[in-house]
Amino acid sequence: MPKQKLTDASLRALRPGQSQIDYWCTTLAGFGVRVSPGGRKTFVVRYRIGGRYRRVKLGVYPELLLADARRRARQVVGEVASDRDPAQARREARRAPTFEALANLYLEKHARVKKRSWKEDRRVIHNELFPAWRAVRATEIRRRDIRTLIETIAERPAPSMANRIQALIHKMFNFGIAQEIVEFNPCAQLERPARERARDRVLSDAEIRAFWSVLDHEAPDIAAAFRLRLITAQRGGEVQGMRWVDVDLDDQWWTIPGSVAKNGLAHRVPLSDLAMEVVVALCERRTAAEAASPYVLAACARDRKRRRQTLARLGLNDFRGHDLRRTAASRMASAGCPRLVIGKVLNHAEPGVTAVYDRHTYDAEKREALQTWARSLRALLDADGVYGNRGSAGDYSHQSPAGVPHGPSS
Repeated sequence: MPKQKLTDASLRALRPGQSQIDYWCTTLAGFGVRVSPGGRKTFVVRYRIGGRYRRVKLGVYPELLLADARRRARQVVGEVASDRDPAQARREARRAPTFEALANLYLEKHARVKKRSWKEDRRVIHNELFPAWRAVRATEIRRRDIRTLIETIAERPAPSMANRIQALIHKMFNFGIAQEIVEFNPCAQLERPARERARDRVLSDAEIRAFWSVLDHEAPDIAAAFRLRLITAQRGGEVQGMRWVDVDLDDQWWTIPGSVAKNGLAHRVPLSDLAMEVVVALCERRTAAEAASPYVLAACARDRKRRRQTLARLGLNDFRGHDLRRTAASRMASAGCPRLVIGKVLNHAEPGVTAVYDRHTYDAEKREALQTWARSLRALLDADGVYGNRGSAGDYSHQSPAGVPHGPSS
């Protein structure tokens, strides 16, 4: 076993023989380079543990620089000094679950079970994370890998999305720790790439009129979905998931089940006269296929692409669907509705001990707030003839159209 002072010059000068030759470093015990008959030069570390000699490959020269090979060799020597077998550890690492395996387990055992938004997690994982890390061992992903990916997303620019994805990665690795897949979370102490501010976008009178007019040219179910979001101040996903069985047209109520509501709390939404006009019109123009669906907005509920196209066609500056909910809440506040009642309309979870003891339903107060907003909205639309002759509060019967349940099933 020849010994050699390993330098870049001496490594370049090494020539292959008829069989492989090991050259051992004179300054770091166990560190050497193996030269194959074909001339391939591979850095290795040879050590003894448990009475047996073992060898670990570090990398191929010159792809792996000599200085980096020495550093890795010292790490191996340090592991042996701590009674750890580096070769065994590397074999176990090769058998460790990939990031794809961790992600799939997270989706199956955590996201699908505990998160209503699990489909968004799945979309992000498949579109953003798998292209970078699908086959990478979960234990090999480091903080710098996450920072590089998140900064790339933030620079698209998509700073808010970058923050959401970083939070998802953090949650996935915490899940991995609990499942004993990884031992640490590489997201720990990693700063968010972007500072976020709460949106304060509220539509002006002119924008509300323009919004309502543009919807005249959209498909009825898409138009109804956006209008109901503005009229009822409810979340987009809850409106799109509205079911006939949860709508009582006789008493003008819509019940959002706890399984659908974002905060898990069942919520009774009074249907104002304006909301009733939209829902009844939908019922009366249903096709045979839509009549067989349990959903009020049967086509809209499954067509995300069309909803996005409508948002783009609205032509409102910096507009998002959630701005409709904020606009409705702001208009109710400006009309003098108490903040507590507006919170009840929005189905915000109320913190504190008082909330535990206050079991008042606020049904009457919620109805008055939404009726006040509906009257204000109708007057705003009528001012320029936007609403036109589409009807007034008394233009329709409160009786349920044929084939529609008269109220939520008990």
